[in-house]
Amino acid sequence: MAFYDRRPVRSMAIRVHPLSADIELARAITRNTRPLPENLSSIITWGADGHFLTALAVGWWLWSRFKPPGQRRASDHVLLTTLAAIALPHLLKTQFDQVRPDRCTVRGHLHGIPLSGKALDAFPSGHALHVGALASAATELPRAKRNLVWALSAVLVSTGIILLAHWASDVVAGLAIGALLERVMRRLSGFGRTR
Repeated sequence: MAFYDRRPVRSMAIRVHPLSADIELARAITRNTRPLPENLSSIITWGADGHFLTALAVGWWLWSRFKPPGQRRASDHVLLTTLAAIALPHLLKTQFDQVRPDRCTVRGHLHGIPLSGKALDAFPSGHALHVGALASAATELPRAKRNLVWALSAVLVSTGIILLAHWASDVVAGLAIGALLERVMRRLSGFGRTR
């Protein structure tokens, strides 16, 4: 069974193909998944959703208005970075076409894999981009908190792979783009500089 199909692409978009390792991992998930892990992953993945993260960032920003300057600066940075990380995947997905792995399997759907988003919007993973940006900002946290954020980040981004919403390379790319975006946003917000 060929795992990858060749659906029509949008005009002028750059076509992205999965790596052979992506296809092998997706096949393994297809063979071994069941409804329970898929249902749990469907719930957990909401932790990286843009609406949820924006609500958290706005809530923390409002709460921080009466806190010390360092915390206000950090909340400014996290809010700006979150908003940029929410917008960027939408822009990138207009420029790149990649079929989601869940569109390339029938067997997986019989094992509980749901359909995710638009069929050609696999690259990059928006959730991974959101998480990559926030995980990068977490480098400024004390070690225990930073490690907790990174562990939660790993769980969140793994759901996109488990649900076959993204190829593993889409998730890695999303994390890298998010981390790079956060570092660029530091230049605008002054976050991480000692004053």
